[in-house]
Amino acid sequence: MADRIELTGLECRGHHGVFPEEKRDGQRFIVDVTCWLDFAGAAAEDDLTQTVNYAELAELAHGIVTGEPRDLIETVATEIAEAAMEKFPVLFAAEVTIHKPQAPIPLQFADVSVVARRSRKTTRGRN
Repeated sequence: MADRIELTGLECRGHHGVFPEEKRDGQRFIVDVTCWLDFAGAAAEDDLTQTVNYAELAELAHGIVTGEPRDLIETVATEIAEAAMEKFPVLFAAEVTIHKPQAPIPLQFADVSVVARRSRKTTRGRN
């Protein structure tokens, strides 16, 4: 059994996309991050060092989204998930959803998003 920390609706302005105007003008992205861990020890000791500091998690995600432009939001989601797993060794898994509500789709739609999930099992052996 694992506990969860959820960060939802983090708004960031990034320059991701395959079209030149997306990289030039940028657009709004919304990020959700779910982290699985056991925070029983942190709760019992009332100790932040035994859990995930969600302010640091938000800064990590924001820094990636507002950082180097990528063609694919799949790449952005993966970078956030893998960075979270590296920064917070207490995590069993991390799931990142990147919403691109202003994606260049010539039809009416509410949202488009991608989801990347990484766990200790899927990150072992990667350097």
